[in-house]
Amino acid sequence: MPQIEQLATTYASQVFWLLVCFGLVFFVVGLGLLPKVTSTVDLRDRQIADDLAAAEAARAAADAEEEAWRVTANKQRAEAQALIAAAKVGAAKATEASLAVAAAKVDETLAAAEARIGAARQAALGEIESVAVEAAQDIVSRLAGLSVSTEQAQGAVKGALANG
Repeated sequence: MPQIEQLATTYASQVFWLLVCFGLVFFVVGLGLLPKVTSTVDLRDRQIADDLAAAEAARAAADAEEEAWRVTANKQRAEAQALIAAAKVGAAKATEASLAVAAAKVDETLAAAEARIGAARQAALGEIESVAVEAAQDIVSRLAGLSVSTEQAQGAVKGALANG
């Protein structure tokens, strides 16, 4: 076969050109493209590191801001609780004052009512006493046929009412 016989004569030149092409590609890629790729990778690594540092700083700032907000919120909550407590105390005092006024009015009304009741009782007792005196005089005159004076009948009725 003639193709295999040519292999020995062209083999050395093919290896030579293979090495020349490989060397040329090696130098073009190694000296031309590799530094660009390396610089791009380094730039990207620096960008990622900077972004991570910025994110960490932003997170730290957010944490500090959140803590400041919590302190402010707790302070405002405490102030609100103090205002609520003061309002409760004020409302209790106002209620107590209005209850005292109402109690005084009720006591005044009750005293006036008791005075009216006492006066009505005295008037009723006076009427009962006069009716009892007349009844006693009438009963004594019908039963015993005696005439009793108003003063005597009144003394007997007062004595009976005092004992009874």
